[in-house]
Amino acid sequence: MINPEDLLRWCSVPADQLRDHPERRMRVDVVPTPDDVYRTIAQEMYDELSANVEAGRETRWVLPCGPMDQYGFFAELVNSSSLTLDGLHVFHMDDFLDWQARPLPVDHPFSLRGSMLRGFYGLLDAKHTVPEDQRYFPDPYEPDALSEAIAVRGGVDTVWGGIGYRGHVAFNEPPRSPWHVVSVQQLAESKTRILQLNDDTLIAMSQRAAGGCSQAVPPMGITIGMADLLAGRRVRLFSTTGAWKQAVIRVAAFSPACVEYPVTLFSEHSAASILVDAATAQAPLEDFGV
Repeated sequence: MINPEDLLRWCSVPADQLRDHPERRMRVDVVPTPDDVYRTIAQEMYDELSANVEAGRETRWVLPCGPMDQYGFFAELVNSSSLTLDGLHVFHMDDFLDWQARPLPVDHPFSLRGSMLRGFYGLLDAKHTVPEDQRYFPDPYEPDALSEAIAVRGGVDTVWGGIGYRGHVAFNEPPRSPWHVVSVQQLAESKTRILQLNDDTLIAMSQRAAGGCSQAVPPMGITIGMADLLAGRRVRLFSTTGAWKQAVIRVAAFSPACVEYPVTLFSEHSAASILVDAATAQAPLEDFGV
């Protein structure tokens, strides 16, 4: 459990001290605006892919459906170049399921598969796009298929991902059952699985995408497990959500691994870092004198 006094102290650390703070466990990079975050991530994606193409290597990524603004900038870079995506393999993080744990139609507003087809693949010119058989989505009917595909390709080069309000990456949310305790090790070893989404996720999604109508938000999901995410050679997390994420960014930066905030498991990864804009980096309690 996180000590409340530690949490209050972390939330008082000024933005300009995040990167080089002596207690930080994960690096936090700060750029001025949300556009700077998305352009930086897009350029990093493009540079990594270019280097692998030049070296004759495949590129294996885990990609999120949120945030998504980086994909427009990435598509601009790719479409204006001669870069091929024939060697890119994309493993998708998660998706919503209906209340009976069934997949949503791809044209459903909350289908993350549909969102990626439109908002990532659909932005790439036909001559550049990722081959369809190299796009891997989590399947509730074959939950182990995603991990098996990753193993066949030899692992993941980079995990790109957002961070949830309570530290979830993909739908790896903090377990909250009063009847069943999950340890840090169990969470770290978790596989692709179906789960009931936590209340704060449903509230956040209803506010952002459904005008506060929580009934419109599918209550279940499927997620890649923490085991596959932690096994990525590099992890690049990012957020531009302002005050909504100021506390969790500090938990990720300073806390040892804990189940309360799954993102903290990346604190033990040798190549994990976070990128945020200036508003998200602001200390929520800097003026509280904690």
